[in-house]
Amino acid sequence: MRAAREAAGLTLKDVADTTRVPLRHLAALEEGDYAALPGTTYVSGFARAYARAVGMDDAALVAQLREEIGEMGGLGHSTYEFEEAVNPARIPPRWLAWAALLIVIAFAAGYGIWRMQLMTPPTDDQIASQAAETVEAGQQATTSPAAPVVPVATGPVVMTAADDVWIRIYQADGTRLYEGTLKRGDSYTLPDNARDPMILTGRPDALAVTVGGQAIPPLGPAERTISDVPVSAAALLERARQPAAPDDTGAAAGNASGPVSAATPAVRRAVRAPTSAPAAVPPSDGEAPTR
Repeated sequence: MRAAREAAGLTLKDVADTTRVPLRHLAALEEGDYAALPGTTYVSGFARAYARAVGMDDAALVAQLREEIGEMGGLGHSTYEFEEAVNPARIPPRWLAWAALLIVIAFAAGYGIWRMQLMTPPTDDQIASQAAETVEAGQQATTSPAAPVVPVATGPVVMTAADDVWIRIYQADGTRLYEGTLKRGDSYTLPDNARDPMILTGRPDALAVTVGGQAIPPLGPAERTISDVPVSAAALLERARQPAAPDDTGAAAGNASGPVSAATPAVRRAVRAPTSAPAAVPPSDGEAPTR
């Protein structure tokens, strides 16, 4: 073994650096001092690593060691069993093991600190600080400017006939507030105590509607009957903010003007089958009958 190493131009330390086998174990192999080696499973591994480092036949070297150690066993020395050991060159360096150990210790310490903080009740100072922050947040919310309040619609609802037109004004419960023909220039003012008032007419374009003097767009398309269209001040002002499309039907206009009361179907039946009004209104001058 020494001859092969010297022929390769290597020192024993060079072989130790290459194979990561301790220098004393390599020296014991060269001297044949097998009793100084650490154990049975390491002899084969050390020998193979040494042989590969100096260019020897590792199988032949292991076989020679088997023979020599077998002879030593016959002389009363310990018997070695040659098992394939892990290549010492593949053993991770010691610093890597220390680094892994330090990482585990740091993780365990961090977990312990976190658990202590989780289980430790807050101090009086912490409680007082949190209470002060809560009070300050409440004061800021109180002093912050409030959202602008939308004024409630006021002013009378007035319907003025631009031409002779028949109308019916009724409440959601079916109560009729007005029914008749408004002559050109006549006006009808909605009572202040009307509850969810609605309108039925065959000529919504012939009515000029105002709320507190503010003009409201037509309640429906020309020459098309509308019904269940809310005519309260709030509903009409909402209609002024959201004008209906030109091709809307009467029912669509009613939906766009505001929420329809749950009693709307009953109102429709009352309108279709009135008990106190004729089914047809006599035509005025130049006006077709309207139902």
